[in-house]
Amino acid sequence: AQLLRFNQLETLQINLGNRCNQSCAHCHVQAGPQGQRIMSKSVMEKIINFLQNHRGLCIDLTGGCPELNPDFKFFVENIHEFASPLMVRTNLTVFFEPGLEWIPRWYQEHKVVVISSLPCYTPVNVDKQRGEGVFDKSVKALKLLNNLSYGSDKGPKLNLVYNPDGDFLPGPQKQLEADYKKELNNKYGVMFNNLFTIINAPIGRFRQHLEANGRLKQYLQMLSENFNTKAAENIMCRNLVSIGYRGRLYNCDFNQALGLPIIDAAGNNLSIEQLDDVLAEGIEIITGEHCFCCTAGAGSSCTGSLV
Repeated sequence: AQLLRFNQLETLQINLGNRCNQSCAHCHVQAGPQGQRIMSKSVMEKIINFLQNHRGLCIDLTGGCPELNPDFKFFVENIHEFASPLMVRTNLTVFFEPGLEWIPRWYQEHKVVVISSLPCYTPVNVDKQRGEGVFDKSVKALKLLNNLSYGSDKGPKLNLVYNPDGDFLPGPQKQLEADYKKELNNKYGVMFNNLFTIINAPIGRFRQHLEANGRLKQYLQMLSENFNTKAAENIMCRNLVSIGYRGRLYNCDFNQALGLPIIDAAGNNLSIEQLDDVLAEGIEIITGEHCFCCTAGAGSSCTGSLV
């Protein structure tokens, strides 16, 4: 039970909406070009007010594709000075959308840590999961970032994310990172800092895929059979609060996708305006069967394995 108590706020993860220029097979928020759940400027202003009084938090911007929020530039320019660090989860291909070519250099100027999903170092596997031609565009984007000193020892951080292309656990993170560095450097001249391995959550499109193939029960069983107490001690929801596009508070992005908000004693949904009070009172972590994806094997979090 102690593991299910919130510890202290270190990371504020902010989901700017479910609009995306890709429609990935494993996406837990079911993002795509038609996404309509977009964070408004008025919600952003409430978050900015909170951050002015809570400087030094890790700010983790996600989506969908966060850059496709129409007020993305406004938001980043108003929060980057409060964040330590400011991270953006990008899909890389968004750099080639009309009118967004300025983003890589602007990221460098604002010292943004770039986290990008690249589920394999081969074109076939990436395109299967993320869409035709995504691998080549991703490599092109990584080279753009490398030219701005991203991924080097002295430049801003460039981290990649691996998730399996099926219903199995990722291999050891350090080994996969070494393989990625070797393959991407040898074949494409691409450099990056860290690789994060993430276990697919049995929700959203990935759950639909499992159900369609009669594999959901086996996958859930595999996750629970691989439960790791050490991983459970480090689960991200003990130090992270997730904010949805309407400003509601969640324990994590998965709970957000499932519509499981943080609630008060009376059962009311809580929003960013109440976050100070919530932190003072203590946060109950709301769990479900999907939580086993964070505690299986070496564990999983938004910054990779936990043990």
